[in-house]
Amino acid sequence: MDFDKSYTMTINGAGVAGAGTYPVLNPATEEIIAQAPDCSAAQLDEAIAAARRAFPAWKATPIEQRQKLVLAIAGSFIEHATALGALLTREQGKPLAEARAEAMAPALWAQALAAMQLPVTVNEDSAELRSETHHVPLGVVGAISPWNFPVLLTMWKVLPALVAGNTVVLKPSPHTPLTVLKIGEMLRGVLPPGVLNVVTGGDELGPWMTAHEDIDKITFTGSTPTGKKVLQSAAGNLKRVTLELGGNDPAIVLPDVNVDEIAPRLFWSAFKNSGQVCIATKRMYVHKDIYDDVARALVAYARTVKVGNGADEGTQLGPVQNRPQYERVKNLIEDAHAHGLRFLAGGEVPVGPGYFLPISIVDNPPEDARVVSEEAFGPVLPLLRYDDIDEAVRRANDSPYGLGASVWSADTDRALSVAVRLECGNVWINDCQYLRPNAMFAGHKQSGIGVENGVEGLLEYTNPQTIVMRKSAAAR
Repeated sequence: MDFDKSYTMTINGAGVAGAGTYPVLNPATEEIIAQAPDCSAAQLDEAIAAARRAFPAWKATPIEQRQKLVLAIAGSFIEHATALGALLTREQGKPLAEARAEAMAPALWAQALAAMQLPVTVNEDSAELRSETHHVPLGVVGAISPWNFPVLLTMWKVLPALVAGNTVVLKPSPHTPLTVLKIGEMLRGVLPPGVLNVVTGGDELGPWMTAHEDIDKITFTGSTPTGKKVLQSAAGNLKRVTLELGGNDPAIVLPDVNVDEIAPRLFWSAFKNSGQVCIATKRMYVHKDIYDDVARALVAYARTVKVGNGADEGTQLGPVQNRPQYERVKNLIEDAHAHGLRFLAGGEVPVGPGYFLPISIVDNPPEDARVVSEEAFGPVLPLLRYDDIDEAVRRANDSPYGLGASVWSADTDRALSVAVRLECGNVWINDCQYLRPNAMFAGHKQSGIGVENGVEGLLEYTNPQTIVMRKSAAAR
């Protein structure tokens, strides 16, 4: 399989050129690396129609057989991880080692889903009557995946949809279409035609999908403002929706920690993937007794981290992925300067090609500063001083978002007592961003609707169906 030359959509199991093309850039160099297919409205209709035709047979395929094909998908990712990772670095910007790890990760998720079962609940079983609740597939799923983890988060959607018996029309972000197009190509020989269709295009394609009357569910990962538009658009035919949206995730550092020991982990909780992680630490609350020590340790560690082209050896942080996000984070940095905020590290945007921003740490800004109240989704972290734990919890919860949080302490019982007070779907203690396919992932407040991962995530791709049977002996 050639990972460098042609890029085609996958419709009904075949490679299809777009009605036009659009350029894809390497964010480290701003050079055009490929032309991606630009799907027309008519081609989207073809993809959805192919998925609709394939649905009855795929639904009728025993789940055990569907899971065998999902295991074959795992094998495809293992086989192509090196080439897929290299392509991911070119279009997304992340360091090559992280890109290869992401290219391998869907195999773990596929193996877990191949072992999951759709539960059957027996509600009543008497001499006269038996009542059971089953879970049946929805139909055609429209999956819209983001640019920060385009391989893994794409497969978070595709794999459970397939196991549950749905067919899929998949659209990646227009900023990172190439790896997803190659995934479609990889799986043409694994799945029956029409079961997985991959389309790419510009800003019109997503709204066409979310409003389309012949799509039964939309699963979307992206920003909260866009998620609200998706929800409104999906209301036309009451599509089922799963929305994994933004977060302004707090970390609370208690005064009993070993600062030198946890400083690297605190740093990566915020700056992994150049801060472009929904569950990255976006606000770090540090107790006043250790604030200065934590600040010094983080700044010292930041100086050791190499920022550069993800394809270069030794690079640990790459560029921001795309121009609009680069401009947004740059504007946050400029706003902080304009309001007289002090940078402990970074704060000066380099001149030159590529969407590079410095590792920036802001010293105790006020809560109403944009750098605190907005999700940066870039390499910018406000350090915030607090006096007591009740204050820290109150400030951490004072957000419209509720995706993730972390608590850091030498006393895990004390940390747990703090964790349960935080208003979010995912809390880590002395860790951050640890995710596995068997543990459900969900946001509170405006961080999303629905669940991904775990059996609960699998059930998101089904409708419950209760069957009540009056037993024949009693009927006579």
